[in-house]
Amino acid sequence: MEIILLEDVKSLGKKGEIVSVNDGYGRNFILKKKLGIEANSKNLNDLKLQKANEARIAQEKLDEAKKLAEEIAGKHITLSIKSGEGGRTFGSVSTKEIAEAVKKQLGYDLDKKKMILDEPIKTLGTHIIQLKLHKDVIGKLEVKVTEAK
Repeated sequence: MEIILLEDVKSLGKKGEIVSVNDGYGRNFILKKKLGIEANSKNLNDLKLQKANEARIAQEKLDEAKKLAEEIAGKHITLSIKSGEGGRTFGSVSTKEIAEAVKKQLGYDLDKKKMILDEPIKTLGTHIIQLKLHKDVIGKLEVKVTEAK
């Protein structure tokens, strides 16, 4: 019996896969618990259309991320931080502060969790941070840290 899985089933397969199971297991477990549907021509066609739609949506998200990465690439933001003698800073610049500055200065709403900072910025000057906009797209943003007066 051929089954299209509607959910992940341990030791059988992942959602959307077509698997072959024994008739009793398929009727008494998979179909009864609504973990899958029978793989007839209508259901196979629906699955094909659904996968095509998911692929189209994924491509649109990838294109949006690439476009955003290109827009941000040449831009920079400026942040001020208190500092003492010799350029030593009091505190650091975190991703939360960078996200707020990007929204205020550039108008982009970036998630702070998508910013890759190995360690908080604790020095004055220009720093390049990476933005993980998509699993395949990483953008770069220039952050200028100046002394607050």
